[in-house]
Amino acid sequence: MIFFSDFDGTLTLEKRELTREFFDILDLLKQNGDELIIVSGRSVSWGHFFLTHFPLKYCIMEGGGVMLYLDERGEVCQEPLIDQKEIDRLAKFTTNFEHHFPRVPMSVDSFGRLTDRAIEFHLMDAEWIREALDFMDKHKINYSKSNVHINFWAGEISKYLGVKKFLDKFFPDLKETDCWFFGDAPNDQSMFESFHNSIGVSNIKHCLHRLEHKPRIILEGDENIGPKGVLNSIRKLQKGTIS
Repeated sequence: MIFFSDFDGTLTLEKRELTREFFDILDLLKQNGDELIIVSGRSVSWGHFFLTHFPLKYCIMEGGGVMLYLDERGEVCQEPLIDQKEIDRLAKFTTNFEHHFPRVPMSVDSFGRLTDRAIEFHLMDAEWIREALDFMDKHKINYSKSNVHINFWAGEISKYLGVKKFLDKFFPDLKETDCWFFGDAPNDQSMFESFHNSIGVSNIKHCLHRLEHKPRIILEGDENIGPKGVLNSIRKLQKGTIS
């Protein structure tokens, strides 16, 4: 079985802390021969970290913009999922954007990003955010809000498109309905909308009112916050008590 999961707030606690539950998830999946695929808005450089520091074979980063995997030699390979012309258009726009908004706090990992960029929106007031997003709209740049960033990109990128391209490449015979996705944030909505087996960990409640598309299953209670909810759900799924 393949489990896709958001990272921040889903496999970590809200303060981005890795807990015992995260490592329990890895151990449980290894015991059962299942795969965990992190699908995150974090940078491609974080993807390299995931594959070199944890027992993972694949991940999908930058909100679906880049797929990373280990080759037969155990070396990390990365594959952009959008055309080079869109990557170049984003780079040009970013230079223009930083010129017009010199005080906008770009994310500390923007230097390691390929197919998108990120803004630390929690350091900006509402009017400042609106001006930045209006500028993106004017230049036909897409964006979404995660728990920690406003990510922006050129071209067609979403977590669902990234997952679909991943399955087509590595597991073409596997049905989407045999996989599950865990999430907790607005930038998970493409998965909630198009991926049937979606689960929202209980801390998704903070943004449920803002979601046009909600997960099919929404967990409740402190015992299902972030990685606790993922771990509890995987145990039930492996026993066949969730369908």
